[in-house]
Amino acid sequence: MDTVMFGYLQTTFAILQFLGGPLFGRFGDLFGGRAALLLAYLSAGLAHVLMGLSTNVSMLFLSRVPSIFMHGMQAAQMVVTDLSAESERAGALGKLGLSYSVGIIIGSSAGGLLISTFGESFAAYVAAAGSVLNTIVVLKYIPARTKPVALTKENKSETASSWNIFSMKEIFRLLSIPGAAGILTIKTIAGLPMGVFQSMFSVVAMDHFKLEAKYNGYLMAYIGVLQMVMQGLVVGWLTLQIAERTLFLWSILVICLVGLATALMTNVIHFCLICIPMSLGISVFYLTTNSILTKIVPPADTGAILGLNTCVHSLIRSVAPTIGGFLYELYGFSSFGYLQFVVNLLVCIYIFVNNGN
Repeated sequence: MDTVMFGYLQTTFAILQFLGGPLFGRFGDLFGGRAALLLAYLSAGLAHVLMGLSTNVSMLFLSRVPSIFMHGMQAAQMVVTDLSAESERAGALGKLGLSYSVGIIIGSSAGGLLISTFGESFAAYVAAAGSVLNTIVVLKYIPARTKPVALTKENKSETASSWNIFSMKEIFRLLSIPGAAGILTIKTIAGLPMGVFQSMFSVVAMDHFKLEAKYNGYLMAYIGVLQMVMQGLVVGWLTLQIAERTLFLWSILVICLVGLATALMTNVIHFCLICIPMSLGISVFYLTTNSILTKIVPPADTGAILGLNTCVHSLIRSVAPTIGGFLYELYGFSSFGYLQFVVNLLVCIYIFVNNGN
C-alpha cells in the first residue's frame, strides 16, 4: 500500500469508530458493562484474525469492519464509571488510563519484536489470542451487573426510554440534557488543535527538530511516561483538592498557554520542558470532561454519553491529519502552537462570559 491508500485505511477505521461509538454505548447501557467488554474484545479478536489472514488490500479493508464495535477503552470506562463513587471518578478514570498506557508501551514493544522475528501475520494472531484471553478475564472477574442500582427494564425505561440500540431519539435526548451538548462541543473545539499537533508530531520531530528515528522513539516514550504519571497520580490528587469544573477551566487555560509556548520554542529541549504542563493540561482536560459527562446524565445512560464522547475523539482523528498537513506545508511548525493558543483562548473567554451570565 502507498501512503495515500494507507490514509484511506486509517480514515475508514476512524469513520467506523465514529459510527460505532454511540451504538456501542447504548449496547452497554442496555446489556451491561461486562457484555460491552465482551463485545469489544470479541470484535478486536475478529479484526486481528482477519488482519492476519489478509493477502490483499481488499481483505485488509475488510479486517477493519469489526472495529465498529472495537471499543475496549470505552467499555472499561463504562465499568469504572459504574463502580466508582462520583467524588473519585476522575481519579479512577485516570488510573484506567495509566493501565492502558502501560499496556500500549508493552504491546508496542512486543509487537515490534514479534513482527521482526515471525512476521506481521503472526503478530496479528497473537493479538487475537490476547483478545480471547481478555474475554476469559472479563467473564471471571467483572460482575454481570455493574450499575450501582439494579435497574429493571421497567424503571430503566424512565431514563432510557427506548430499548432500540439504533434509536436516534435516545441520542437527541442525551444531547438535550443541560450541559451535555456544551461539554461535548467544547471538547471538540478545544481538542481539535491538540489532535492536529499530535497527528503531525512524528513528522515535526524528524523534519523540524531533525531527530533520528531512534531519538524520536525516546521522545515518544518520555511523553508517554509523563502522561502515565499525570493520569495515574496527579489528576486523582487534584480532583480531591479542587472542584472538577474549576479544573476543567484551568486545564483549557494551561493548554492555551502551552500553545503559545509551543509556537515560540526553538529546540527540542524547550519542547521537553513544555511537555510537562502540556501533559498535565491534556490529562486534566480529558479526564474531567469524561467525569463531568458521566455525572450530567442519569446512571442508566453513562454508556451512551461515553459513546458520544468517543465520537468526538474519532471525529478529531478523522480531520486532524488533513488540517495538520495543510498548516505545516503552508505556515510551518509554529502554526500548530498559534492555532492551539487562539482556539483555546476563545474557548476560555466563552466559558468566562457564559458563567458570568
